[in-house]
Amino acid sequence: MAYPKSARELDESMSEVSNPIRILAVDDHPIFRNGIAALLATQPDMHLVAEAANGREAIQQFRAHRPDVTLMDLQMPDMNGLDALIAIRGEFPEARIIMLTTYRGDVQIMRAMQVGARAYLLKDLLHKELLDTIRAVHAGKKALAAEASYELAEHATDEALTPAEVDVLRLIAAGNANKEIAAHLSVTEETVKGRVKNILAKLGANDRTHAAMIGVRRGIIEPTDSKE
Repeated sequence: MAYPKSARELDESMSEVSNPIRILAVDDHPIFRNGIAALLATQPDMHLVAEAANGREAIQQFRAHRPDVTLMDLQMPDMNGLDALIAIRGEFPEARIIMLTTYRGDVQIMRAMQVGARAYLLKDLLHKELLDTIRAVHAGKKALAAEASYELAEHATDEALTPAEVDVLRLIAAGNANKEIAAHLSVTEETVKGRVKNILAKLGANDRTHAAMIGVRRGIIEPTDSKE
């Protein structure tokens, strides 16, 4: 049996409708943005105020609309979501931004949270977790998808690659041999061999190709850095 709402509950419901959470959706795929718009349209306490197709547009739309919560795709052309996040929070420190991605990489997750993301969600779980996450972030909380939390926990004690080793890994993923990497980085081939050895050990990789695959999966290097 459904009981009538109390006066307090009615006041809270009316307040949510009259002051909905204002949302900016940023993604380079129109179909995905349409899906978000359709989902938000079913929620009386949420209102989609603007959309953007890349990081640069996101900055412009944020300045124009000052949304309460921004949904930001991580991988986009022109300017990616991480750079847009940094730019927006540099101008608006209180911006509440939820990163959306198909990548489960722990390094990407950590990087996004360190520069100010309030939540990190996987796109294939949006219908399950997005609405609750928006409300939580709007209330001042932080959130991580369970799968993202698992990734962070799995690699919490791993030794991180140095910037020099990341440079080598990126060039390995692009198909370069040690001699080519040495020439590109202006170091000796022996130095490159030493860095490759460290990379394989730190990532637990069987060979160079395996190391590149792990690097992409964990978000150490961008997917576009590889031949694929």
